[in-house]
Amino acid sequence: MSHMVQSDYSLFASSAFDANEYANAILAGEPYLPPSDLKLSGLGKNPNKLPAPEASAKDDISLAISKLSLGIEDVSKQIKSLISAHHEDLLSQAADANQLSGSLTSVKSDITDLDSSLEKLRRKISVPHQALHVSLSRLQKFQQASDVLRRTSRFVVLARRLEGQMAEMEGHGQSASKADAHPTLKLSESAAQMSSSNSNLSFGPGVLGDTGDEKERTIAKAALSIAELVTLIDGPGTSDFSGTDLAAADPIVNGAINVVNFNLRLINAISSHIPFIEDARVKVTNEMESMVITGLSTLNQSLLASSLQTAYNLGVLPQQVQTLMTELVQDVEDRIKRAFDLTKISKDAYKDGNASPNLGTSTGQQYKSRVRTEPTNVTAPQWTAALWVRLEKMTEEMAECCIKVYTLEQVLKLKRDTVSQTVFLDQAMTILENRPSATFWTALGRALERHGRDSARGSSFIQQTLSTGYPKLLRLFHEFFAKITVHTDTVYSSTHQSPETVLVLRSLTYFETLYLSRSANKLNEVVAQAFPSNGARASPGVNDGLSIARTVTNELDSARFDPLFVRAVAKTVVSSLDTMVTRADNLIVKDRTATLLSGPSPTTAQIMNSSIATCLYHCHSRLVKLREDYSDTLFQVISPSINKIHATYEQIVEPLLTAIRRELSAIIARLHRIDFGRSTDRAAGMGGPSFYMKDFVDKLSYIKMEILSKFSVEGDNNKWVISIVKFVLRTFVLHVSIAKPLGESGKLQLTTDMTELEFTLSAFMVDGSQSQKRGGNLESLGDEYRLLRAMRPLLFLENGQLANPTYTSGVPPLIVLHHILVRSPLPLPHSLHGWQEAEYVRWVDEHSEEEARTLVEGGLSHWEKMAETEDKYAKEAEEYITLARTVLKNAST
Repeated sequence: MSHMVQSDYSLFASSAFDANEYANAILAGEPYLPPSDLKLSGLGKNPNKLPAPEASAKDDISLAISKLSLGIEDVSKQIKSLISAHHEDLLSQAADANQLSGSLTSVKSDITDLDSSLEKLRRKISVPHQALHVSLSRLQKFQQASDVLRRTSRFVVLARRLEGQMAEMEGHGQSASKADAHPTLKLSESAAQMSSSNSNLSFGPGVLGDTGDEKERTIAKAALSIAELVTLIDGPGTSDFSGTDLAAADPIVNGAINVVNFNLRLINAISSHIPFIEDARVKVTNEMESMVITGLSTLNQSLLASSLQTAYNLGVLPQQVQTLMTELVQDVEDRIKRAFDLTKISKDAYKDGNASPNLGTSTGQQYKSRVRTEPTNVTAPQWTAALWVRLEKMTEEMAECCIKVYTLEQVLKLKRDTVSQTVFLDQAMTILENRPSATFWTALGRALERHGRDSARGSSFIQQTLSTGYPKLLRLFHEFFAKITVHTDTVYSSTHQSPETVLVLRSLTYFETLYLSRSANKLNEVVAQAFPSNGARASPGVNDGLSIARTVTNELDSARFDPLFVRAVAKTVVSSLDTMVTRADNLIVKDRTATLLSGPSPTTAQIMNSSIATCLYHCHSRLVKLREDYSDTLFQVISPSINKIHATYEQIVEPLLTAIRRELSAIIARLHRIDFGRSTDRAAGMGGPSFYMKDFVDKLSYIKMEILSKFSVEGDNNKWVISIVKFVLRTFVLHVSIAKPLGESGKLQLTTDMTELEFTLSAFMVDGSQSQKRGGNLESLGDEYRLLRAMRPLLFLENGQLANPTYTSGVPPLIVLHHILVRSPLPLPHSLHGWQEAEYVRWVDEHSEEEARTLVEGGLSHWEKMAETEDKYAKEAEEYITLARTVLKNAST
């Protein structure tokens, strides 16, 4: 039922339902469709066409009215049922609505009051604000007009001042030579007024300072006027000029009011002066550039300061300094490039020399060949001379350029603007990457390295000339450093080298490396000739050692003028000397044949080793003298290699000297095979020397004539002879002192042997070229020879005299103790310990005399203990023990 009702009421529930239209449709007997239904059905396109009325549409009006009445009644019932069901909620909502109505009335009253207040505020604020805005806009226009008038007035004053300044500058220019419009910096200009570089900068009060020249003052003033005029024309903040900014000082302009800058170029009275100002700026700029060039060319610091002040006034100081540095760097790079240009070197060689590239042609028909890029054997001297001339000229021009750069930097460092107190160097550094001097040195080093290396790689002539003549090239740079030292802070000496000089010399590393390679090859060739690796030639000798030392000395002498170069050469020398030591060590024979003394002639190994030792000795003796000619720092570089040479030399000599001592000691030890206690010694025969002494004489002669004579070592040979003689004397006395038994005939035989030994040693010490009397050299030995001479009377002393120091003066207590034990029945120390005589003598030689006396004293104590049980020789030995104790007591005191 409800669904039916909803279907019947759907027409009336439509939002587009119109009651009048519905009534008209009923009266006309037509069906009623809401406007929305007409659009959906497409009837809206043609409203005259209506669908045919349905059957219900033909009902009479009464039926329609009854339906409406029923519907109204039905709706009323539904409303009544809803009210009955929800009357409590409806009553509550009605009460709330009534309460809300009272609140809304209060809010409406407050809103009305607010509108009234807003209206009053609008009348008090908005209206005056509009009037104030209009007045402020009018005031801003007045201020803008005032600023334009002020700038125009200032412009007129400055323009008239500039006219007078330009006229004054023209007046000064008539009496002087006019500069070019755009001068170019030339390094080849004469520096005739170089003495003026030492003049002090003196800047007095004012913008310009005391330049001493009216024209320079006028140019600087004109530059300042031009800078201010440009600022006035284009408005404040549009120029980087350092002149007085009048607009920036106006409090109205910099106040809260933003005045739009007005371009004065739009004013006809000002625009007519603009061409004159631009022309004046060009003239002042040209004059400034001309002053800069003149100041740098003559090193006139005052003129240079004035020109830089003008550039500062024009606001182009950083750009001007940058341009100057670019031109200087580019010019010096061009000079370096032209110095290594083979085409120009060829032209200079043929122009200045006698050689001609057209040799072999007739005078009338000379063949014009292309310019040669490499010299021939005939033209090589001319090419070399031309190259060195160009390099000398290059270093002179580099020095001039360097002095100009440092002069510019010095003026920039000292000069400052007296108004703003801005240092000109700080102003220039705003666009420069580095200081002018640092920029110059970096560019110079880079250009030298690049062009020198490239030209050497492209030309074997330049590579060979500059590598072999690198010391000469280095001397040119020493002259360069000497020239600039007066004007710069660079120092290059043996104790200190400035970083700038080291940077430049590093650019020549390519040629230095080639020179060092040639030097190393020269040294290695000399070493290879003396010590061939394949053994193709005879063993080295005196001349080889002197040749190696002479070559090393020459290489160091050629580089000694430069502290860094000589260290590099010294390192090459060290490498070559180490190679020599290695080769010499490989040639040294180290087996038994090198120390074999069996005779009758030296072995092949001894001959080889003596030659090597002679070569090493003479090389070492010459190289050690380098300490007197060179500094300690440099000598410390090569001293390890020199010490290695001496160590290798000692490696040959020491084993041979040890073998000689061992051989002679073994021969002397054979005296113990003779019984010196017998009344008649048949072995001695006819009172001559013993057989062992004869063998000793023969062996010593063999050592002198066949072994030591092979060593041509001058001073060391004499040292060896003296050391051998002293060793023989000590060893012989020790063996004689322990010879037991010893009778009267034995004493006489030992005296004869001593005499023969003295004669032999005296002959051993005398050279063949000397004719000294017998024994003359032995006296120079000192204690050893005096001991031998004192040994003779010792043998014949009475027992009681042995403990008396008066009779035994010059004889060590140990020898006296030995002789006392020889006369007594007491055993000698070596017998007590089971040693051979040679072993005991070697032990005494290796230990101190105090230790040897202690050993003897220990033997006495041992005998005393043994005598307590076995008194066979106690009474006989008591006398000798007392003598020995007395000698020990005297020795301890």
